[in-house]
Amino acid sequence: MFAEFGYGILVVSFLVAIYSVFAAVYGATNKSSAMVESARRSMLLMFPLLSLSAAALIYLLVNNHFEVAFVYEVTSRSMPTYLRVTAWWGGQAGSLLFWAWLMAAFTSAVTIRKWERDIEFLPWVIVVCSVTLVFFLGMVVVFENPFTRFWLVGGSVEPLMFAPLNATLFTAQDGNGLNPLLRHPGMVIHPPMLYLGFVSYVIPYAFAMAALITGRTDDRWIRLTRRWSLWAWLFLSFGLVLGGRWAYDVLGWGGYWGWDPVEIAAFMPWLTGTAFLHSVMIQEKRGLLKHWNMILVILTYALVIFGTFLTRSGVLSSVHAFANSPIGPFFMGFVSLSLVTSIALVIWRWPMLRGETEMKSMLSREALFLLNNLLFMSVLVICFWGVIFPLVSELFTGQKVTVGPPFYERATSPIFAALMFLMGVAPLSAWGHSTIQTLGRAMWKSALAALVITAILFAMYTQNIIALIGFFLIALVLLVTLQEFWRAARARQRAQSENFLTSLSRLMGRNRRRYGGYIIHISMMLMAIGILGIEIFQKETQGALKQGEQLDIGGYTVEYRELASWDDSGKGVNFTRATVDVYKNGIYLGELNPRIDYYFDSQQNMTIPGNRSTFRDDLYVLLVDWQPVSSMGATFKIFVNPLVNWLWIGSLLFLVGIIFAAWPDRDPAEEPIRAARKAHQTSAAD
Repeated sequence: MFAEFGYGILVVSFLVAIYSVFAAVYGATNKSSAMVESARRSMLLMFPLLSLSAAALIYLLVNNHFEVAFVYEVTSRSMPTYLRVTAWWGGQAGSLLFWAWLMAAFTSAVTIRKWERDIEFLPWVIVVCSVTLVFFLGMVVVFENPFTRFWLVGGSVEPLMFAPLNATLFTAQDGNGLNPLLRHPGMVIHPPMLYLGFVSYVIPYAFAMAALITGRTDDRWIRLTRRWSLWAWLFLSFGLVLGGRWAYDVLGWGGYWGWDPVEIAAFMPWLTGTAFLHSVMIQEKRGLLKHWNMILVILTYALVIFGTFLTRSGVLSSVHAFANSPIGPFFMGFVSLSLVTSIALVIWRWPMLRGETEMKSMLSREALFLLNNLLFMSVLVICFWGVIFPLVSELFTGQKVTVGPPFYERATSPIFAALMFLMGVAPLSAWGHSTIQTLGRAMWKSALAALVITAILFAMYTQNIIALIGFFLIALVLLVTLQEFWRAARARQRAQSENFLTSLSRLMGRNRRRYGGYIIHISMMLMAIGILGIEIFQKETQGALKQGEQLDIGGYTVEYRELASWDDSGKGVNFTRATVDVYKNGIYLGELNPRIDYYFDSQQNMTIPGNRSTFRDDLYVLLVDWQPVSSMGATFKIFVNPLVNWLWIGSLLFLVGIIFAAWPDRDPAEEPIRAARKAHQTSAAD
């Protein structure tokens, strides 16, 4: 019953989404406010409808309805309840429904807002959001139905939605269970964060298309979507960080980022989204880069759909990707159609998107932001080419030739270094005009201090030239950013006769966007310390040890003590755990317990490292293999990852910075109303 109900609601939702598209187009073209309102109410109906369908699927997952193919594929009786719920997005069909459900939630939220000032945008925002929903719901209804059931037909089991003639419902005794790699807490949160980021970017794109269609190409659409863009960037950024932490904890290769095609698929819209966040400030401040902003928001939307395609089509091999699916060509068709239509609208409105002023200095802040965009686009081109190269090579040679991390690292490292340098210079440049002399006077103290720090690191830590260049750039950005906090707070302190902390807090509160951005810059430099440490200074060794034998690496000594293996029938897992003692310079530091968990339902392993973390480094021990008898030995792989924890510390500060920047400010347009109301209340009191 729940399967039929969930699928029926899906079909109704699909039809309602189609209706909202046609109603909105008719209302806009015929100036029928009633039809536009009908389309808006249809959009508002989508979220409760899809919530009912999602609730039906969750009920089936939680209650072991193994007659449903999706439930059989992603759950088992041994899984705890919370994992059965999160299995909703652990498989192909469920994740597409989850995407559509989030999309419905966001479109409902945006259509609830007050539209009096922007009523001409409303129908076209509905059209874009509804078309996106129609596509995803169509994929779920037709190809990836999570409510398909098993039917016994002529001696064989077939997954079908409705019963054929002479068929009986087949229910398995237990399910396959969720992939062990997806049972990590990071993977419980990581996919929803990425989906939230992906779906959030649909809203700025919808407003951009509405602005092009209506010819209202001022910065109003940017102001309306500023917070959507910030929150989308927050979700996508944190999703990437959580994915890195998951990889570090579970995949067992001692790293956090492998330049995997699906990792890059999520990284590419982050690149264009980051460039867009910087670029929109130029349009708001100077009336420039309007063409850039339209292109960037279009690319971000297209890359969101493209990333979803790469994850779900199975065309590329990846630890993150789902199995092969027939939906791949439809995704590519939708991406292509969206891209062609959007670019056509930009070309149509091209003359209206001309800048209101001109750049008069190559060192002005707007010019440096434009250079920032070009650098981000350079990284995007490298990433896109690396991702599609296997497809291109297969098309022309018949073989898939993949490119690995060395290609990406060599190609992108100089660009990232240039971006870091810009992060140090751009805050010191002025709008409209700057010179080398003014920039030099503003940054020489910070540059000199960064050189001193680099010299100390050269003497006491490393002589690696690449690392020293990286540390110099990190120090420069940190010092320039902190100097900006100090300089502005001191100026306010003198002007307002406040103490320093009061001046700083009020200054930041009045300009959340600017100082939130500075916090993000600081956090990214802390993350860069961790990236430099693990990329340049990581040490690795592997060896088979008998009880009492040792491995030495990076000043550490790891001694194998014992190994134990046991079954936990309640969890359906076999645990194999080694115990090793850790010493440094002869001093005992404690024990670590790397292990391998074997899940009986899915017949797959999950590797859990033993990890000792400090600000200086991580000692990361993996159990690779073992003999049946503990005393006969075990094989270990050991990494020393210097400075890597600064990556996770920086990511937490990154979250703080984005939330601070995205925190709602009062709408300036409402200030006169508030002032008049306050004056009226004062006069009434008198």
